[in-house]
Amino acid sequence: MIILENLQKRYGTREALAGVSLHVRPGELFAYLGPNGAGKSTTIRILSGLARASGGKARLSGFDIESEPLAAKRQCGLVVQHVNVDNDLSLAENLDIHGRLFGMGAADRRQRAETLLATVDLADRRDQRVGTLSGGMKRRLMIARALMHRPRILFLDEPTAGLDAEVRRRLWGLIKTIQAEGTTIFLTTHYIEEAEFLANRVAFLDAGRLRALDTPHALMARIGEWALDRIVEGGIETEYFPDHDSARQAVARQTGSVNLRRVNLEDAFLRMTGKGVTP
Repeated sequence: MIILENLQKRYGTREALAGVSLHVRPGELFAYLGPNGAGKSTTIRILSGLARASGGKARLSGFDIESEPLAAKRQCGLVVQHVNVDNDLSLAENLDIHGRLFGMGAADRRQRAETLLATVDLADRRDQRVGTLSGGMKRRLMIARALMHRPRILFLDEPTAGLDAEVRRRLWGLIKTIQAEGTTIFLTTHYIEEAEFLANRVAFLDAGRLRALDTPHALMARIGEWALDRIVEGGIETEYFPDHDSARQAVARQTGSVNLRRVNLEDAFLRMTGKGVTP
């Protein structure tokens, strides 16, 4: 559904993407992880038509983003990092304008808006001014708007940034519902547990280069099953173990404060890149 072949992006002498190649399968929820400046948002900007690549190729649902830009753009919906709905319009009006931009007929716009507002649990607020909504409701509206023209691919660029844990988890359920309906989802996030819970596969990006790509479980299994954290001068030192018995034996040998826990996806990222996924 999404194909990147040696995708490159340069800003002057700075290389934001240094030849990224990957394939995203139809119906997959694909998480794209990395620290700030890794190239995540640059990739989405290129794929959604907001920026041009400096080199390489990319295709969305079979359409080349350079030679067939309009057809490629119709394949995708985009939810950006920052809230960008029109606060002075109603929810229904925000969706209606988006439908008009994609050439949808009046009857189709009304029906599609009603369906999507119900999907994101905002049907009872269809005529309410958007400026009165909470941050979480606006995020849900942005997702509904991105789906208005029935895209096959949904780009979510840090869709839960700045939301509290309860609202984030509610959006997780919505995202999985959208995927279950057949939409391919390309997700960037700084919340490592979000990718671990939601994604079918995860890519680790660092300094514009792809460092690893696999399922969350397989990436974690590469470093072990259990992690032992020790407080040392200047921070925390972590050691990884393949099983619980070897981890418990290591705990018994410790004299200071330690924490034994399951390996998580952030451990895998740190081990493979030497950097953390932090906001």
